[in-house]
Amino acid sequence: MYALYYSPGTASLVVHWLLIEMDLAHELRTVDIDARDHKRAEYLALNPNGVVPTLIVDGEPRYEAAALAMYLADRHPEAGLAPGIADPRRAQYNQWMFNLTNTLQAPLRLWWYPSDLQADDEAVRLGAQARIEAACERFDAQLAQHGPYLLGERLSVADFYLTMLMRWTRKMPRPAHDWPHLGAFAQRMKARPGFATLYQREGLSEWA
Repeated sequence: MYALYYSPGTASLVVHWLLIEMDLAHELRTVDIDARDHKRAEYLALNPNGVVPTLIVDGEPRYEAAALAMYLADRHPEAGLAPGIADPRRAQYNQWMFNLTNTLQAPLRLWWYPSDLQADDEAVRLGAQARIEAACERFDAQLAQHGPYLLGERLSVADFYLTMLMRWTRKMPRPAHDWPHLGAFAQRMKARPGFATLYQREGLSEWA
């Protein structure tokens, strides 16, 4: 059984969603971000970065949301959510996962937490917004030309990751679902039964 340290709606969301989608036995351990549980010594001993998620795997703590998502798909190939190492699509899959973390997740964190840079919040948010919108343009074009998923007809972990990041844009001046192909993609992903289960378990309602 896996144990997931999580906080609703954060980067742990994609790992929680995949545990549900892949029907993997797991327990949830809530980390109260407002109470700064993630900065307590007990949690830092599991995840020195002081963020969620942390996944306990065979008694060992593992972290980094994208790495955990890819690990679960590789460890449970029967779920069919990642191309195998010998599959020609593996390189494209890896490309999209790293692209998502670098071109979309990184500026999204700055938009939500501009104080991380200890600079002018408005300037940071404007710069982050420009990067996020440029990334949305690229992802929308990919889906338009090669959809309905990032790997074409094949659903993969990258699609779950993209959906989580799209959710994070919901309060931005132009949210990701405003792009036509991204919007249609989000509707497909949110129609999955696992998404409703995820929202119920995490007590979420925004961007349902």
